[in-house]
Formats: sequence, C-alpha cells, structure tokens
Amino acid sequence: METLVLKATQLDQAADFLKKGELVAFPTETVYGLGADATNEAAVKKVYAAKGRPSDNPLIVTVSSVSMVEKFVQPLSDEARHLIQQFWPGSLTMIFKLKPNALSKTVTGGLDTAAFRFPNNQTTLDLISKAGVPIVGPSANTSGKPSPTTAKHVYHDLNGKIAAIVDGGPTTVGVESTILDMSVDTPSILRPGAVTKEDIESVIHRPVIDELHHVGAKQTPKAPGMKYKHYAPAAQVYIVDPDDDWHDVVDWIKSHPQPVGVMAFDHVIKTINWPDNADVISLGSDAKSAAHDLFAELRDFDNHPEYKIIFTQGIDPEGIGEAYMNRLNKSAGQMHFKQL
Repeated sequence: METLVLKATQLDQAADFLKKGELVAFPTETVYGLGADATNEAAVKKVYAAKGRPSDNPLIVTVSSVSMVEKFVQPLSDEARHLIQQFWPGSLTMIFKLKPNALSKTVTGGLDTAAFRFPNNQTTLDLISKAGVPIVGPSANTSGKPSPTTAKHVYHDLNGKIAAIVDGGPTTVGVESTILDMSVDTPSILRPGAVTKEDIESVIHRPVIDELHHVGAKQTPKAPGMKYKHYAPAAQVYIVDPDDDWHDVVDWIKSHPQPVGVMAFDHVIKTINWPDNADVISLGSDAKSAAHDLFAELRDFDNHPEYKIIFTQGIDPEGIGEAYMNRLNKSAGQMHFKQL
C-alpha cells in the first residue's frame, strides 16, 4: 500500500485509520511518533512489525488528557501531579504502575508499568481526542535508525508499512522526551531529554537518580532506548571528544582515500582548513542546536552511501547536552575518534 501523507486539516481521516486498527505517524515537539490504538493489541503488534522492533522494548503511551492516564494507572502521587502541572503538555514522559490488566503486555513489554506522554503538539492532541483512545507512540522510524524529525523522514522508512503520516512540519526539539520512572521510591531518569534533572528536582524538591540509562542483555528495559543500539546511520559514527584536537581529525581525513562526513559546531568549522574529501555539516552554535539537528543530519548522510565514517563533535553532558550525548553515544555504539 502507498502511505498517505495527510495535513493537519485531515485529522478525521487519520483518526478513522486508528479506530480501524491501522498505523498513523504523528508529529510532536520532539520527534515523529508511530501511532496505534493502545487498547487494541492486534494494532500494537503491527507497530513492532512495521519498525522491526524487539518485542521486549516497551512502548510509550501518548495521551491528550490527564484523565486518560488515570483510566489505566494506580493513583497518581502528589509529586507526579506537580510534575504534570509543570511539564505537561511537554517533553517529559513518566512511568507509572498500572492497574491490573489495564494494558496489554504487548504495550508494556510484559511489565506492570507503562510510560505516558502528553506531547506539546495541538495537532496530535486533537488526533488522539478524535480517536477517543490513547495511542502508542514510539519514534516513527525503522528500529535502530536515527529518529525522524520530519514527515519526509517517516515516509523514507515506513512508506508502504503504515496507513498514513500526519505532516506537522519539522519538530522543534529534535531529540526524544525525557523518561522519568515514577514507579520507584526514588524517581529515576531512564532517558535524558529537554527536561533536565535540575528541572525535575526544582519541582519535587528532592534528588532524582540520573544513572540508569542502560540495562543488561537479559533484562527487560522499562523504557525505550535502554537496551538496543539506537539512532545509528549506515556509516560508522565516531565521537570527537572535547579534549581531542580537531587538527588530528583533519590529518586522519587527509590520509583516508574515501569521503568522510563531519558534524561540528560553527566555531570549529571556521577555524579549520578542511580537506576536499571532508563533507562538513554545521551543528549550529550550542547544545540546543546540536540536539535539534543531530538526527536530521545523520539521516542526510544515509542518503549518501559513499560515506562510511562520520566524525561528530562531542560536548560536556550538561543540560540538554546530556540528551545530545546520550543519543550520540548510542549512534556511535560508544566509538570515539581516539579509538581509531
């Protein structure tokens, strides 16, 4: 089938697809999500098939109201309600304990918890309201590839595999939401994003754990992105750490006969005399622009298979820089320039 690309004015058609158990990609402020009726197990299974996603990788449930969350979860704590008031709609996903048998284990990865997100995108909130059900919302890409930040990215990966894409234009944040586990005694960040540890602590007035971004091979992750390789283009990405000398990178590129991709900040780009076989792309001027551009630029290199290596600038993991480095490390498979 040919995947339809719908405008924001065609939400009735998109909602009808969801009601019929079909898959619809949707925009958020972070990345595009792949939607299916979260209460329809057969529809949810189609998400795993379309993405090629491992079945023990749980799905985020995307909602358009707090009352929609309350239908499925155990009573929300005061802390959770304070966080909801501060950050929803927005780029914070929270994991809650579920009521017994509230959602299929196909959604939860077999766990008794689920992650819920209330995105800051009116088009998608209207879509969910029209569908009348929460929708699962993993990134709308082939599993393991860089997440999509435009409808074009979704179409590239999933054309013919899903019913429709709602085109809401480019996303504004560019990396997925922060995932905060509220089902444990001490709230824990399982995936960093635009909402930072400091942001969360300023609301709940106690420390949160920020060291649980990975699980072992035999463990079931409580959130996406904790176990499997993610965000990787066809080329091998190498991280150029803050203490690396870019002139050493240039010397390596000069000695390499094939074209090489480079992603760096403007201040680096301007100070280097780049060799002809270097294709240099700007990440802007700061961590915010780098996070916004990372996935789109990695995807752009995928359109040019002659590039087998991409050197990408690493930064200090502070603020949204933590989210950027989390995604970059997964894209690179933890590979750094100094390892060459």
